[in-house]
Amino acid sequence: MKRFITLAAIAIATSAFSNDWKPLFNGKDLDGWIVKTKGAPAGENPWNLFRAEDGNLTVSYADFDKETFKDEFGHIHTAKSYKNYRFRCEYRFVGEQVTGAPKWAFANSGIMLHCPPPTAMEVDQKFPNSAEFQLLGVNRTTGSLFTPGCMVAYKDQPDMAKSIKSTIPSLPLDEWVKAEAVVQDGKIQHWINGELVMEYSNPRFMDGTPMVEGHISLQAESHPCQFRNIEILELD
Repeated sequence: MKRFITLAAIAIATSAFSNDWKPLFNGKDLDGWIVKTKGAPAGENPWNLFRAEDGNLTVSYADFDKETFKDEFGHIHTAKSYKNYRFRCEYRFVGEQVTGAPKWAFANSGIMLHCPPPTAMEVDQKFPNSAEFQLLGVNRTTGSLFTPGCMVAYKDQPDMAKSIKSTIPSLPLDEWVKAEAVVQDGKIQHWINGELVMEYSNPRFMDGTPMVEGHISLQAESHPCQFRNIEILELD
């Protein structure tokens, strides 16, 4: 009987995971998302920076009308805030980095977790205060953690406010990579192509306020990139 109950529980859990994933991007427009770029208020999308193209959520600099890039970093936020969830997507970098962008931003994007509302960001704020699941391409590692405006507990360091580097190799331009964040009860995991990259806990803003829920955002950091199969599974 005990074995039967265990198998039944696994079957129920598997069914829930396979059936309750919800798409966050409809492939046609940016409905359900809010854009915030440095230098512009929330809700504006200068240069049509974020766009729906061929079913992908695309970061494009085709209409960027400045001579050189000057930290016009952008983020597209979910309109809804989430607490416990699994978020997954596929990403890839395409084309060439925009003129004047910093070298570190080459083939660089991220999934920003527990973001405050985009309307709460200052007009000239570069990045939302959040736990960043970094996405990289081309001869580096991907899946690292960055902590703009926050800190976490990692291994024996309860107040880690610096980046935690991944050991998972990135892929070349144009190759799709699967990324998944698991966020539940104060613990966060980064997964790349089905492999656990890292786990940390107790995310807090720098004033000590716990980060228990928030919006999820995807980055535009000067290199064109695309996202697809953007889905969320809300957890109890």
